[in-house]
Amino acid sequence: MEELFERAPIPRAYFKLALPVVLSMVASMIYNLADTFFVSQTQNTNLVAGVALCTPLFSFLIAIGDIFGLGGSSLISRLLGEKAYATGSRVSSFCLYGAVVLGLVTTVILLGFSRPILHLLGATMATYPYAEQFYRIMAIGAMPIIVSIVPGNLIRTEGFATQSMVGTMVGTVITIILDPLLIFPMGLGAAGAALATVIGYTVSAGLLVYLTKRYCRVISIDIKLSRIDSQLIRQVLFIGIPGSITNLMQAFGTAVLNRYLVDYGATRVAAMGIVLKVYMIIMLVMVGFAFGAQPLIGYTFGANNQKRFKKILHFDLMVEVVYALVFAVILMIFAPQIIGLFLHNQAVISAGTYMLRVFLMTTPFVGAVLVYTTVFQSTGKASGAFIMSIARQGVVFYLMIVLGAHFLGYHGIIWAQPAADVLTCLIGWLLARVLFNRKKLR
Repeated sequence: MEELFERAPIPRAYFKLALPVVLSMVASMIYNLADTFFVSQTQNTNLVAGVALCTPLFSFLIAIGDIFGLGGSSLISRLLGEKAYATGSRVSSFCLYGAVVLGLVTTVILLGFSRPILHLLGATMATYPYAEQFYRIMAIGAMPIIVSIVPGNLIRTEGFATQSMVGTMVGTVITIILDPLLIFPMGLGAAGAALATVIGYTVSAGLLVYLTKRYCRVISIDIKLSRIDSQLIRQVLFIGIPGSITNLMQAFGTAVLNRYLVDYGATRVAAMGIVLKVYMIIMLVMVGFAFGAQPLIGYTFGANNQKRFKKILHFDLMVEVVYALVFAVILMIFAPQIIGLFLHNQAVISAGTYMLRVFLMTTPFVGAVLVYTTVFQSTGKASGAFIMSIARQGVVFYLMIVLGAHFLGYHGIIWAQPAADVLTCLIGWLLARVLFNRKKLR
């Protein structure tokens, strides 16, 4: 562990930790595209829109898992840098079983308030039956989806990024195989897409727990170690909750966007559903690099190696921005062909092409935002992590979409996201200047 985190050249350590996470994200990307493709092959615009309206629900479940996955991995990385291995074991056990309990509570709440939540997501009379089918299956499977996020994050703190990738990808492959089988031959439609997802995440959760037990020396699944003091719990939550809010804001942003687009018809809602999936082609890889670097950033910060810490940040920022710029240009060029793969509807293709190109214009800024966000999380800078978590898809985006819709109508709604990207990047830069000046970083 020490060789990789303390002495290996930064590019080698960075890519050894980040590439398996990127590959996991690519697998998730393939699943998202395959799922959208198979759902779209029903050629039922209301079904496609109904599933798209439930996208925030999935983001919500991932967000809950992030409370323990991101909060735990951030604290454990710093504890490993400080050589506090026994404490790291207790924190990891607490995070795993905390996710199990919170997952079960989430299922009860989602099922108990399904109708008002679906209306809040923007379900109409036409889309409600399909949205409800998808929603109920996802709600029942909330616990394994939430739990799968935790060991996948925690085992990377010991350098086992490849094992984390394997556990994630096996579940993803199973989901991709089941998706068309459950949607078409079994005729389950939207419910089939949700069921495939739940089964895949359940397999991932079980496999990741097994891999944790087999490979990890510090990360533990022993329930006897799950009791930790209130100070450690606060450290997990102070970073985990902002990390969770980042995903909640993703769900919030998608819900707000759909609500504003509903007035312009199901065609544009369906187009946005496809666009958001395609947009994830570039976003998930960027997220993979950012989160893949977290253990290295946290460990180096915990070990108080200021010189190496700064070099890692500069390298991380360069990778994110260059990647975003290159692939955004490629996707913008082929936007009409990509949208056309999903729905053979010229109105959807036209609307989707415009939306996708607008969204892609500011992806280099998003790359920088991801670096700032993950660095604040990894180093325990709770204030910076919280501000970034509520900015891009939350407060800043909401202000931009309200102003855009009021002054520019439909076009203002579409351009709200790029405006939020640029402003959030500026906020991140200012926060980094404040939190990591010479007096702060010792």
